[in-house]
Amino acid sequence: MSQDGFFAQVYEIVRQIPAGRVCTYGLIARCLGAPQSARMVGWAMNASHQLADVPAHRVVNRQGLLTGQHHFPGHGLMQKMLESEGVRVVANKVQDLDQVLWDPKGLSEISLKDHTPG
Repeated sequence: MSQDGFFAQVYEIVRQIPAGRVCTYGLIARCLGAPQSARMVGWAMNASHQLADVPAHRVVNRQGLLTGQHHFPGHGLMQKMLESEGVRVVANKVQDLDQVLWDPKGLSEISLKDHTPG
């Protein structure tokens, strides 16, 4: 799969993260059948900020840290966006991660392929 194809599939998953929930780079990579590619998911998220329909603020690291926050314009914007959806953040870390974590493992490969440019 090309990098563009991988990024497109990452974005399709991220678009499905419900408001008030977060997902990790690793869970997204695992859903795509590439569990060792969490860093590549991070690269995709870094490149996503021109795409208004990709809620990049809902993707955090496995500990709930807002590691992508420096890619958002304005100080604390990622945190403010999460808090506006009801996600509690303290010291740049999502609180009660186990309660707000969304796992995409239920998504089928078919639904992802249907939304990926070919």
